[in-house]
Amino acid sequence: MRTLRIFITFLFLSFYCYPSPPIDFDDYTDYPQQHLHEAQRSTAEKLFIEQKYPEAIETYKKVLTANDPNDSKTLKKVAQGFAALHQTEESVAYIEQYLYADFNTDVFADSWFDNIRQNPQFEAATEKYTPKFSLWSFMYLYVALIGFYIAIIVQFNRKVDRPAKVLIGSFIFIHSFFILHICLNITNYQYKFPHSYLMSTCFSFLYGPLLYFYFKRITQKYKFKKSDLLHLIPTVLFLIYIFPTYIMSADEKLAMMLDRASKGLNPGDSPDVIIIVILKLISLVIYGYFIRELYLASKNSKEHTNKEHRIWQRNIYFIHIAYVLCYAGYGILISNHIISGFLYHSQVVCMALMVMYIGYCANIQPSVFGGSFTFNKLFFKYEKSGLTPSLSVELKDSLIYLFDEEKIYKENDINLEKLAERLNTTRHNASQVINEHFQMNFHELVNKYRISEAKQIFNEDSQRNLNIIDVAYEVGYNNKVTFNKAFKKDTQTTPSEYQRMSIEAS
Repeated sequence: MRTLRIFITFLFLSFYCYPSPPIDFDDYTDYPQQHLHEAQRSTAEKLFIEQKYPEAIETYKKVLTANDPNDSKTLKKVAQGFAALHQTEESVAYIEQYLYADFNTDVFADSWFDNIRQNPQFEAATEKYTPKFSLWSFMYLYVALIGFYIAIIVQFNRKVDRPAKVLIGSFIFIHSFFILHICLNITNYQYKFPHSYLMSTCFSFLYGPLLYFYFKRITQKYKFKKSDLLHLIPTVLFLIYIFPTYIMSADEKLAMMLDRASKGLNPGDSPDVIIIVILKLISLVIYGYFIRELYLASKNSKEHTNKEHRIWQRNIYFIHIAYVLCYAGYGILISNHIISGFLYHSQVVCMALMVMYIGYCANIQPSVFGGSFTFNKLFFKYEKSGLTPSLSVELKDSLIYLFDEEKIYKENDINLEKLAERLNTTRHNASQVINEHFQMNFHELVNKYRISEAKQIFNEDSQRNLNIIDVAYEVGYNNKVTFNKAFKKDTQTTPSEYQRMSIEAS
């Protein structure tokens, strides 16, 4: 009996104390699936801690295959393992897969990648995905914000013809919107804001029509018709085509951009970008031709158009032509998958130049936005005035006497009310006489006389005995800044430059 008890005890100890063989995860099919994945992950973590990176990587890959190929934590671990083995190409490949699963560019700052950080492949991946600012991007953001400001300011200018300011305001708005879009692209912030994908592309076929109808309005006083809406057909058709992309979720748009970036393409472009560029270029060329015809007709007629308006129209036209040429160069570049360099940025530079020039004019000479139509509006403004033609001529003669003989423009506090008192008429009549007979407003007339007087003084001051501020006070200005601004606007030179040229000429 005792012998039987010893034998049973021996069998029991042999069964529990004999070491069991390691689990083969590939063949152990009866093990519950969830516990199997946890066991695999636990084994991989242990191998990783023990710095057995090849074995850990293989185990992690089994976890990805059997569980979830987009498990961001596991993908990151595999990338770290390859980095520890100095296998940069494999590490970067898994970093990109990690970004697909969970876009967080902080991964590039992980200390696990310090030993491959200087590798060109890792640097290229960092440059491709992480947010960054450069001189170009800062300039684009600055110009875009100025453009939005100008588009708003123009709309609040009551002196500008309403249709003209809506057209030019819309034109500058879509330019600014496009520049902001480019800024997001080159700084990689389009990944942070996936809904920015193609956000300005819907305006591709509006540049030409807006500028064309603006020129038509300011040069021909064109009144819009319902048939003009036909010019919007390309934009409407394009919106219908691109609408499915716009209603995608943020994750879908991000995946689309990451897929293009992984192929070395511009992530902010559409797969059909070449077709879009060609169609847009055709639109720009066609409308550029129409704009040229309007500009030349206006230039040759010169009816109700002063020098400032002619310069404005000329500059806008030439900037647009430069943009068309640069856009053609841009199309050639992207068709060859080149997304950098000055020529690539030149089209945006032209847009920025357009924005800055319009911004300059908005502050210096806002009257040009309405073109020749601004002057014709003055006649309609006084159409029902009680001022008779004979009285108008009489007041004009009296006004000329006050300016030519009494030189009232030298009075630094002269204004329209005081002029009306000297003419013994109303402020309204005085304004109408100036507008009808001199085609300018009161302040422009005063500045014209003051600058003419100042030029005469400079021409006679051959010894340069007078200071600029003395001349400014002499002709009626209260400060040097206002004098310099008015003088340069009239003569295209500063008072000091004009004085120097007068002395050299004598």
